[in-house]
Amino acid sequence: MLVQESGERNDGKDIRLACSLAAVAGGLNASAFHAVGFFSANMTGNVSALSDHLALGDAWAVVFLLAILLLFVSGAGLASFLVQVGRRRRLKATFAGVIVLEGLRLLMLGVMEAWGPDAYRRPVLVLGLSFAMGLQNAVVTRISDARVRTTHVSGMATDIGIALGTIVDEVLRRRSGGIDVSLMSRLRLHACTIAAFLAGGVVGVALHRVVDGKLIFGFAGALLAIGTSGLAKATRQSRTDTVP
Repeated sequence: MLVQESGERNDGKDIRLACSLAAVAGGLNASAFHAVGFFSANMTGNVSALSDHLALGDAWAVVFLLAILLLFVSGAGLASFLVQVGRRRRLKATFAGVIVLEGLRLLMLGVMEAWGPDAYRRPVLVLGLSFAMGLQNAVVTRISDARVRTTHVSGMATDIGIALGTIVDEVLRRRSGGIDVSLMSRLRLHACTIAAFLAGGVVGVALHRVVDGKLIFGFAGALLAIGTSGLAKATRQSRTDTVP
């Protein structure tokens, strides 16, 4: 699910990619909010909060929220840069490698959360997660040609509404015959992604109440497992392609 790009992909690969990474993103986002009161991936909410604090003149909150936004953008920018380099060099392992990089980033955050100075734990956690979420969202956007988003829900919820409205229109106009297959495919993909994001958030908060900051190591392990599996598959395919 982390090797084939755009036209080479099918619904099954997109759904597996979306559900696995959306569950991780939902868990990280919800558990981080439960722990520190900030969403690491919800840039809409963070920008709204930024405007509020700008109006109130709360300089510290403005700087912190601006840093969250800039780090999310930086993570997305790094992922896109790595994808561009990988495509030029025809490296099949590029996307999986970025997910491994995200997993390693989470391991570093887990170490900081577990053993770092108390004064820096929470800010570093939120800022680090924002960078990781930008990284993840960009890589799945690039590999799926923007069909899959995993770190936020607003766009997917909008797409579900558009799809439902189109389906109603088709039913009323045709009154018989099937509904566009691609439309149903997108609807299923977005619904599964939102469900996975929700489930990941519920599990994340529940586990956070039990294991506290150590939960981030679990999410890091999940990403490393997904990424290394993709690296192994990409390596096998590259070897097959080079066999005369």
